[in-house]
Amino acid sequence: MTSKYQVIKQAIKSKILEGTLAPHQKLSSENDMIKEYGVSRHTVRLAIGELANEGWLYKVQGSGTYCADRSKTKSLRQPNNNIAIITTYISEYIFPSIIRGAESYLSKHGYNVTIFNTNNDYNQEKQVLEIILTGNYAGVIIEPTKSSSASPNLHLYLSLEREMIPYLMINAFYHELEPTTIVLDDEKGGFIQAEHLIKLGHRDIVAIFKTDDMQGSKRLKGFIKAHRMYDIPINTSNIISYNTQNRYSKPVEKLEALLDSNMQTPTGIVCYNDQLVLELLDVLRKRDLQVPRDISIVGYDDSSLSEVSEVKLTTVKHPKSKMGYEAAQLLVEMIKNRNGSGKKSTESIVYEPELFIRTSTKRVGKFQEELLEGKFESPIGSK
Repeated sequence: MTSKYQVIKQAIKSKILEGTLAPHQKLSSENDMIKEYGVSRHTVRLAIGELANEGWLYKVQGSGTYCADRSKTKSLRQPNNNIAIITTYISEYIFPSIIRGAESYLSKHGYNVTIFNTNNDYNQEKQVLEIILTGNYAGVIIEPTKSSSASPNLHLYLSLEREMIPYLMINAFYHELEPTTIVLDDEKGGFIQAEHLIKLGHRDIVAIFKTDDMQGSKRLKGFIKAHRMYDIPINTSNIISYNTQNRYSKPVEKLEALLDSNMQTPTGIVCYNDQLVLELLDVLRKRDLQVPRDISIVGYDDSSLSEVSEVKLTTVKHPKSKMGYEAAQLLVEMIKNRNGSGKKSTESIVYEPELFIRTSTKRVGKFQEELLEGKFESPIGSK
């Protein structure tokens, strides 16, 4: 159990890292902190004393306690070979491959790797960033949390920049920061998912995307673009979006409701990822719907799951270990350049998506040949 004085220490550190306490700003009085935290004077003094010894605070006799200017001491830090890798998840899906790719390069070049995960939760992201800022790390590879909107932790990323700790983002990024990034062109990925089914004659296609992450929002955008390009109207009830909190319930419930309605059964489904496909296959089995006999389905990421089920999945390839390896290469370059400002010291990488066609999709009806004319080339093929 965390002791009371350690809780106070962390609370004061958080205020400093967030910028709520600026260098040379005076702290609240001991009496105010006693009331704020509901602790004894001894506990407050113990917390302040340790923070002063660690260089976070300084005392002025007869005046009070002030926030130290840590920018004066950051140049005195000892060089280190510690790298932090932050992912939204660690043990599941494609993340082990990304981590292995990064570790293979970093270990070969003498770096020690510490893995963190946020569970795609802002509070956990905040805790991890504070650990890194108060620790001794040379650089950070980060998969941002709920990246489709502005993070409440942007100030901590700016603190990384102030502390001259290089970082880059993988899979997605926060637009406000304009960081160095390594991503897949997810908009085009969503486009080719839908285009594949459209070219097979499908007109009633369900799209199921997780939209609190940038990846899902861009894939949905690509899905819509494909229908516009081929002049095919979208049934809005066929678009199912979900988020991190309801990812294990809403997609299944919404698809069940759609299939149980009096509406015509859709002929195709495109999914946010391969993991979701496996969950939806159970829904189809319960209704005696077979893939691809009754419904074609397209996944995303070309994970190991795409070939282990009874249905060999048509899916968009994700670079996985290559992304991790090249992220590590870029970060080491940034560390050598020691550019901790918001300006990019290296060029970002955008991977071109590729569709792996297996046996989960089939042709339906007769495709209109005029749609194959050159004027329908992908509008997002080059950026």
